[in-house]
Amino acid sequence: MKNIIGRKRIIQIITFLKSLKIRSTRFSEIINIENTSAIQNFNQALIHSSENKIINYENLEFFGDAVLRLAASNFIEKKYPQMSVGERSELRAQIVSDEWLTKLGKKIGIEKLIIKGPKALGDENSKNTIIGEATEALIGALYKCFNSTKEVNIWLDEIWEEDSEIFLKAPYKFKSKTILQEWCQSKGFNLPVYKIIEVSKINGDLKRFYCEIFIEGLKQASAFGKSHKQAETNAARVLLEKFKIEGKI
Repeated sequence: MKNIIGRKRIIQIITFLKSLKIRSTRFSEIINIENTSAIQNFNQALIHSSENKIINYENLEFFGDAVLRLAASNFIEKKYPQMSVGERSELRAQIVSDEWLTKLGKKIGIEKLIIKGPKALGDENSKNTIIGEATEALIGALYKCFNSTKEVNIWLDEIWEEDSEIFLKAPYKFKSKTILQEWCQSKGFNLPVYKIIEVSKINGDLKRFYCEIFIEGLKQASAFGKSHKQAETNAARVLLEKFKIEGKI
């Protein structure tokens, strides 16, 4: 089942895709008004389920998740061949994360293309989640055009190169819980204890969960997050920043 797409929407999608500046002759050739199959895929990647329960980005998002991981693996293997498997996994986790996808989606301005139903339009808390999901679906649609990750890597490798360098220069900002655990072990301390309190029932609220970190029974830091995991990560990051200032790490 396909949506009938108006000419105005087609031109809007083509203009957006061209703004991505994917330096590929094949990509330039496939992005045109006559190629209805490709435009249908990209249009579907930009429809939220609140607008259409049948034709929306969910299937392409699921597909895009696998494509993104494969393309990121290709990038890391080419750029950092000396890395161990464990180091590659850590780096890949950062450059395919939900946070990274949302950041990319905002950078390319995908939100203005996403069609949402009334319920989603009025939900500010789900805004970032939808941006990230649609961006992942866009990657899935890009793969489907070529049955290859080549165009995905042509587009994302330059972005990943910059973001990877940021991560590798200050990994403690991104894998805070792991580094804090290793620090405690190096000092002969017990592992950090994370205590979580749910302070809001609103899904997507950036301060929904409050986390306190205790080391050897003493409270050392605290932070908020929209999920258990994010609150713990944020609190660990705060503590590592504190330890860095105090010269403990």
